Amino acid sequence: MIDLSVNIAGVVLKNPVMTASGTYGFGREYSSFFAPYDLGAVTMKGLTLEKRDGNKPPRICETPGGILNSVGLQNPGVDAFIKNDLPLLKEKNTVVIANIAGNTINEYCRMVEILSDTNVDLIEVNISCPNVKEGGAAFGTNCNTVFDITKAVKAVSKKPLIIKLSPNVTSISEIAKAAESGGADALSLINTLLGMRIDIKTKKPILFNNKGGMSGGAVLPIAVRMVHEVRQVTKLPIIGMGGISTAFEAIEMMMAGANAVSIGTAMFSNPYAPIEIINGISEYMENNNITKVSDITSSVILN
Repeated sequence: MIDLSVNIAGVVLKNPVMTASGTYGFGREYSSFFAPYDLGAVTMKGLTLEKRDGNKPPRICETPGGILNSVGLQNPGVDAFIKNDLPLLKEKNTVVIANIAGNTINEYCRMVEILSDTNVDLIEVNISCPNVKEGGAAFGTNCNTVFDITKAVKAVSKKPLIIKLSPNVTSISEIAKAAESGGADALSLINTLLGMRIDIKTKKPILFNNKGGMSGGAVLPIAVRMVHEVRQVTKLPIIGMGGISTAFEAIEMMMAGANAVSIGTAMFSNPYAPIEIINGISEYMENNNITKVSDITSSVILN
């Protein structure tokens, strides 16, 4: 018998494959392709305290091996999600991860308080947002601010907290240690890399916001490296993401140190990618006499 289950901060997932925030919406968009409860978990589009319309278009553009996006966290707000979307997901016993974003620590804390009184299973904290009270630098790029925001949300949370780490830092290992010191229950990485494309005819950036977050296959080696580095400094559960589109790549990420994986940009070209990856992991385990998927984690043999 093959055991695909994994434990993320006390929450048992039937398999280690989930969706990445911002690529799955709130579930309705993919319901004609697969049921949300077929996955280990589904991660919701990033939520803010109030409704947001997002950035002006163009907000997405293709780039070699991936895409750039500057959507700007368009979402209906946390209360609308709880009323209109969460019940539909939970009635099918789906493990739901709410992703939150804010501009101040108070905003993050308020959302955690609201979501703690719902039946979401975990809360993922996107710390790549600008800290408006500290000059606009992202929370996740400084060890002190990572510690401060993690400690603050942990103090008011009744749910396990996943801190989502930014790759746009000097040392992601130090950032991970700061999050753990602040009380994180799990880590997810990597968020998108900051990038830019220019239209040579107009000489202007293609994205209205000039810069955006890069995701897709081209970032996979960076994500694998960063997951491996973080695994060396923490025993917290790690959700690995960044460029995964096949079962082999998911297994690679787990060998580097991830306990579970998130699939994002790959679903834009292949909506069935998460299901194919689950099946592929199972087949790999059968072919290699692996009974527990957790045995794959951190099994890389370094030269």
